[in-house]
Amino acid sequence: MLLGLQNVTFEFGARVIVSDATWHIHPGDRVGLIGYNGTGKSTLLKVLVGEYQPSAGTVEKSRETTIGYLHQDLLSFDTNDTITGVALGAFERVMQLEKDIEHLGKELEVNYEDEELLHRYTDALHEMDVLDGYNVHYKAEEVLHGLGFSNEDLSRPYKEFSGGWRMRVLLAKMILQAPDVLLLDEPTNHLDLPSIEWLEKYLLSYKGSVVIVSHDKFFLNRMVNKIVEVYQKQLHIYTGNYDFYEKEKMIRIDMQQRAFENQQDYIRQQERFIERFKAKASKAAQAQSVQKRLDKLDVIEDVQIERPDIRINFQVDKTPGKVLVSLKHIDKKFGENVILEDAVAEIDRGDKIALIGANGKGKSTLLRIVAGVENFEGERIWGHNVEESFYAQHQLEALNINNTLLDELKDAGSKKTEPELRALLGCFLFGGDDVDKKIRVLSGGEKARVALAKTIISKANFLMLDEPTNHLDMHSVELLAEALRKYEGSIILVSHDRFFISKTANKIWEIVDHKIKEFKGTYQEWVEWNERMAKKEQENAKAKIEDKPAPAPKASKPEPEVKPEPAKPNQPINKEKQKELQKQQKRLATLEADINKANNEKERLALALAAPENYADKQKFASVEADFKKAQQLVDKLNQEYEALFEKVLELEAEAS
Repeated sequence: MLLGLQNVTFEFGARVIVSDATWHIHPGDRVGLIGYNGTGKSTLLKVLVGEYQPSAGTVEKSRETTIGYLHQDLLSFDTNDTITGVALGAFERVMQLEKDIEHLGKELEVNYEDEELLHRYTDALHEMDVLDGYNVHYKAEEVLHGLGFSNEDLSRPYKEFSGGWRMRVLLAKMILQAPDVLLLDEPTNHLDLPSIEWLEKYLLSYKGSVVIVSHDKFFLNRMVNKIVEVYQKQLHIYTGNYDFYEKEKMIRIDMQQRAFENQQDYIRQQERFIERFKAKASKAAQAQSVQKRLDKLDVIEDVQIERPDIRINFQVDKTPGKVLVSLKHIDKKFGENVILEDAVAEIDRGDKIALIGANGKGKSTLLRIVAGVENFEGERIWGHNVEESFYAQHQLEALNINNTLLDELKDAGSKKTEPELRALLGCFLFGGDDVDKKIRVLSGGEKARVALAKTIISKANFLMLDEPTNHLDMHSVELLAEALRKYEGSIILVSHDRFFISKTANKIWEIVDHKIKEFKGTYQEWVEWNERMAKKEQENAKAKIEDKPAPAPKASKPEPEVKPEPAKPNQPINKEKQKELQKQQKRLATLEADINKANNEKERLALALAAPENYADKQKFASVEADFKKAQQLVDKLNQEYEALFEKVLELEAEAS
């Protein structure tokens, strides 16, 4: 174990975050830490690193374990150093050795006969070699490039970059430090799609353990082998990715519901017995005994899914014309950086467009041009009856921190009554006295929900959304995506959340060579199309190489004719393959029998879990439940082995034939 919690309870005032929680992080773990907004995921990371002390239990950490912790508070760091210099801060000893070697080298030029000086110089060179110090500059540049920085950026001062880009630099430094445990709090919030994909690949081969707080389903599915859910003040651990967690959680809920129902049946039967015989002298003692057993019974709770539901309902007052916005001959540049050049595009009624691509290509700039809040050259022509609403990250800062939530919506200029505004805030999880809270006390996620509420308040038929899912938990993202899917108006959005894009967009826009390139189809169709195009390009390149005429042979003496050896009958390789095939076929048959046996055991244990007598005995129920989980894991493992072996048998059959 590298790091963990043992029977930890942590509270903020009267609010309990976790109670008697145990969780151990082992080498090779890649954990997704999930939970609804406000359940305490970020707080839990601070408990792990010692920023907060638990009120009960212990935080366990081996003496040698090193921890890297990426979080929003790091943005207060500032320096005049270049971003490469900041990233190289990961190699403190190597940087010191570089200075020592340079200094000792200069001294040796003067005192070249000083043996002690020479020994120190040689030792420094050796240590530099052992630490692979000569490659650290290359490593730093490689990671910074992967996170989206250009060659020109590498020599720019850190303080020139915005918050999101600064966070990338600090992420690069943390990756280069290669701690035993990486704790990453919403790392993808500051990354574009190419950088997220690079980070996925990097972390999949990372030798240390990783704990990630994220609402990005695609990222978690590819990245993690374990899910830890903060739910009802407990930590619930699932061995698998996010898709596995969703399926397994429903199984657990179903099992708990069945256990609850069976126990309730058992309790009713016992209560009927007590009621029937408590007055009879011959049965009174037995009835009292049954009553004592019931009093000691560990009651199973009814399943109550604590899940915040944002009941978003986008309404449209007017139907716009066929064309909402026309962009003609659009030019946009920042200094020498050309974003758009003679670009044209059109947004039609019913379009739900996702603007995707790497940061720096101009996605948000184009969105602002469409919204009319960015200067440009060319024409932007609005269609008939278009009523637009624009949501952007800067709107969180634009909220009046001294306003209450109710006042903030009143100031938005809508003609809604106070009861209507309260109902709308209720849809965004602000109920009762919450509407009288000041904006200043809200979390990032809560501010994002207020800004979203302001966006939809006008009943617009055209929404422009810049990263609307930042600060929303996964369930809220799902609900927003579903609401936008049903939305009768048109949308153009910028997002790095692939799940969100896949659920909302029916068109994809990219900025390619300073032009707007449109793909008519969903995100998944766009991905598949790109893969086909990439494959086609590879095939064309290969065909060109193969079609290239071979160089004319040089004149030389004719080679003596070499007669081919006659083929040997019954080639031994086929015999060996045949032997191996028979062996693997036997293994396949054995595995089939093992799978049937394991499935029978799993079904037996499922019936045992549903038996009423097991609920009266807490230890017995826990034991049966543990056996059921082991049986489930065994079935999964055997099925995986069977699939792999089946593929191998098919290959052997082809080779042996």
